[in-house]
Amino acid sequence: MGTTVFERQRPAASVIRQSLADARQSVFWLDDLGAREARPRLAGPTTADLVIVGGGYTGLWTALHAKRRDPSSRVVILEARTVGWAASGRNGGFCEASLTHGHENGISRWPDEIAALDRLGMANLDAMGEDIAAYGIDADWERVGSLAVATEPHQLEWLDEWATDAASRGDEGIQRLSATEVQASVASPTFLGAVWDKHATALVHPGKLAAGLARAAEDAGVEIFESSPVRGLEDDQASVTVITHGGRATAKRVVLATNVFPSLLRRNRLMTVPVYDYVLMTEPLTDDQLDDIGWGDRQGISDLANQFHYFRMSRDKRILFGGYDAVYHYGRRVRSGYENRPETFDKLASHFFTTFPQLEGTRFTHRWAGAIDTSTQFCAFFGTARDNRVAYAAGFTGLGVAATRFAGDVMLDLLAGERTERTQLEMVRKRPLPFPPEPAAAVGINATRWSLDRADHNRGRRNLLLKTLDSLGLGFDS
Repeated sequence: MGTTVFERQRPAASVIRQSLADARQSVFWLDDLGAREARPRLAGPTTADLVIVGGGYTGLWTALHAKRRDPSSRVVILEARTVGWAASGRNGGFCEASLTHGHENGISRWPDEIAALDRLGMANLDAMGEDIAAYGIDADWERVGSLAVATEPHQLEWLDEWATDAASRGDEGIQRLSATEVQASVASPTFLGAVWDKHATALVHPGKLAAGLARAAEDAGVEIFESSPVRGLEDDQASVTVITHGGRATAKRVVLATNVFPSLLRRNRLMTVPVYDYVLMTEPLTDDQLDDIGWGDRQGISDLANQFHYFRMSRDKRILFGGYDAVYHYGRRVRSGYENRPETFDKLASHFFTTFPQLEGTRFTHRWAGAIDTSTQFCAFFGTARDNRVAYAAGFTGLGVAATRFAGDVMLDLLAGERTERTQLEMVRKRPLPFPPEPAAAVGINATRWSLDRADHNRGRRNLLLKTLDSLGLGFDS
């Protein structure tokens, strides 16, 4: 087995220790919002036309679109803690057009629909930017595209294949960059080449987006209750009642937008697993540091490894650097104790300074983690329950910032019984395979993670386990 550039070019241990010395275990995007006034919790019984469980992006977009379709409807959101506190406030702020976690994942699963899926995804991203502007949401929206960078020689062939495929489809937004060209854009000794997708990615401030969507929803008449965790559903022939610790909300229709948290529907309990992702955020860079790295086009960046990094610049000139380790804990539990993993933060800091050695001396101000709702098809799945009175979407697998908007429309279509282009997609109509129960889940997930790491150390070559998963439609290729 070979070594990766991050093993061959490690910074000194003292550089890592110093950079993390003052880093707070806290989410920068949420801290940056400042103090927020708490919303009331649900107390006693209430009725509505639509009750939405979950106050993250999925729930907020669904509420806004429900009010757009019928301004007179009464829409209620029930949030267990505060709006946007989980995945919606902890992600990297990459808004990807893809609804399928990348073109390659989509074409491998739905080859007959991929053209429509790509078109719908781009239209959704365009509309998301238009909505943010129309609602007056200050979310630091930047339609800057993304760089996929090769950090190992064997990955250059993948870039060539990507560019050739895009050209064959007439995608003029894809530009293949040589080593010299990518270094002129972003100066890192690890970058051997890149593909710049100029149109399919926007960057956003996740916390500001969640807060802005909530404000827009309330301006439209949506009622949001925080600190109202839901503990169950009851239904009769006419309605569904959502039960919290302090109240009951009864509605004709219910949307479950609970992301990584255990589903309120037994049928979905094995459909996702929580995989923890870790992130560092630097202090604001100086003008001299910015001159050293360039990055004037401000694209989002990720590398091509199976265990990949993603990084981007914030509006106030910080660098967010995350990814690589994706950790599953036995038992499918979501726990705050899993968020502090010093060995992963040390690894990320090491990889950061390998990527940008000219930034040695930079300090990280924040470190955090969040659980990703991973599905076996690596993108969202959809469905209804309780005689079509409950709709759900989950399993975004870390690429849901834009896809949640699309999911809101899918669920509203399903609840209305409408036959639309969205509801006729095979991706929407068919459920993916569930994960197995424990202990098989932990054994399989950790064996897959080990195999992906081995592939990164063996010129991307996939072992028998990965090839078998690929043949079963469970392989990861995004």
